[in-house]
Amino acid sequence: MSLQTEIDLHTRKLAKLAPRGFFFALHIRFALPLINIVTYPEAWADRYTEQAYALRDPIIAWGFSTTGTARWSEIAIPDPFDIIGQAREFGMVYGLAVSCGPMKSRTIASAARDDREFTDPEIASFARVIEELHHVTEPPAALTPAQAEALRLIAAGDRYAAAAGKLGISESALKARLASARATLLARTTTEAIQRARDYRLI
Repeated sequence: MSLQTEIDLHTRKLAKLAPRGFFFALHIRFALPLINIVTYPEAWADRYTEQAYALRDPIIAWGFSTTGTARWSEIAIPDPFDIIGQAREFGMVYGLAVSCGPMKSRTIASAARDDREFTDPEIASFARVIEELHHVTEPPAALTPAQAEALRLIAAGDRYAAAAGKLGISESALKARLASARATLLARTTTEAIQRARDYRLI
């Protein structure tokens, strides 16, 4: 099973547990997540992004302050922008939060429903899937020298032929190194791989 297939499988499990959508940010490092998925109502997601609520969200603040699980109603962190109150306008009345992993690579997730509080077994099931996602998407501690050098040259602006020439390899060999780097970094494109390698200080 490919990693993307595994991520998709876990995402479908989460969808069944979250009637009004969910959110997860996996392995937040240097303020950026490795993978971020939001299935909350689009209008709410748009408002949340436009207002930069991630910087003020008590759920996110809770996730950085501790690990474990909680219902939104149990989180006592101040919400001066009434973010949780605004979410109710979009049917996100009850929610849960999950936080796991070390501070240097924290995963934070949340889910919502409109009819009742999440039960303890539902929270445990959601948390278990998030913890599995956290584990299977663990970012690399390092790239191979070949991967790192290939990314550095492309990042510096070299075209494939020029980068291959500098490395003394064929263009197809360079492309293979870049493909390997993308797979290691869970990136869809070389540009994304370069950005993630920089974010994680691997190049």
